[in-house]
Amino acid sequence: MQHQRMIYLDANATTPLDPEVLEAMLPSLKQHYGNPSSSHYAGRQTRALIDSARDDLAALLHTKSHELIFTSGGTEADNLAILGLARSHTSKGRHLITCQTEHHAVLNAFDYLEKYENFSVTRLPVALTGVLDLEALKSALKADTTLVSVMSANNETGVLQPIREISALCRQAGVLFHCDAVQSFGKEPIETGLFDAFTLAAHKFYGPKGAGLLFLRGGIGLTAVQQGGTQEGQRRPGTENPAAIVGMAAAAKLALTRMETDAKRLRPLRDRLEAGLLERCEGVVVNGAGTARIWNTVNVTFPASNAESLLMALDLEGVCASSGSACMVGSMQPSHVLQAMGVPTTRAASAVRFSLGRSIIPEAIEAALGKVGRVWDRLRV
Repeated sequence: MQHQRMIYLDANATTPLDPEVLEAMLPSLKQHYGNPSSSHYAGRQTRALIDSARDDLAALLHTKSHELIFTSGGTEADNLAILGLARSHTSKGRHLITCQTEHHAVLNAFDYLEKYENFSVTRLPVALTGVLDLEALKSALKADTTLVSVMSANNETGVLQPIREISALCRQAGVLFHCDAVQSFGKEPIETGLFDAFTLAAHKFYGPKGAGLLFLRGGIGLTAVQQGGTQEGQRRPGTENPAAIVGMAAAAKLALTRMETDAKRLRPLRDRLEAGLLERCEGVVVNGAGTARIWNTVNVTFPASNAESLLMALDLEGVCASSGSACMVGSMQPSHVLQAMGVPTTRAASAVRFSLGRSIIPEAIEAALGKVGRVWDRLRV
């Protein structure tokens, strides 16, 4: 049951399904149940819905329809991009590059390739602001480098990476560039021409969970990670999820339509939350301050505290926030993102992420500040 006083400040973990998206999904859930790989009428009806959604997404993203691969989410899309591209281009080399502050869907895929498949991986450092060191990237690129993977916006801090500059360096070196755009889509414009591959997850922009997408530029080889049928151009086998795919297309259209309006309304609310935390809670530090960040995110460290205790107390007050990536549930490790930024372990262990969604209102921000302040007063003594 939903908390009656709930203030939801964890939009980077997931967003609620938009009512318009649900409406778009209903025919796939109620009427069109045929397997899209079946040749009969019921199957063709479902296939038509998937094809239409793919065409809509291609138009929105300025891609070709055959360049879009549907997956079960952002994690699978990241894994397919990294494992599939690395394995497909070993004739050129086995050196790969990523960044220390990537999502674990990316980092763990690179770890696997390094540990089990004889690839070498360079993990680039970041500055205190969380921004990748471009000189380090330039130095890391070698003749046998085949793939660079860097996210556009960090899921924990909101820090934006210099994607255009990274893309230019990769182009100059003849190296493939993959981008995890899961957190930035719908908040920042996506310039498809900068990438050889990028990944999206529908539930981050008011679409359904269980729907992801990998853009792969036409003509680039990709080794399938799973074995089975010939779906998705033989690149991702398995029966598609028509309702989720239709929902993702509808959510993407709404996200891009509303992006400018959302930014204008939510950025001042994020700034008010950030300023209020600094005023109300002595010693609080904003992680990633002083550099470009997505406009809905603030990550703060509470001194001499513990994120788990803070979050539990905030939850009892009806405030939903996070200590980092929702994908690391159950993990008591301090944020790898903050540690890579040079934040001491004790401070990294007391960081809380607040991320604003479309439904948040000014009154909720003021109420949240009051609740955070009261919790902080209790826990710091």
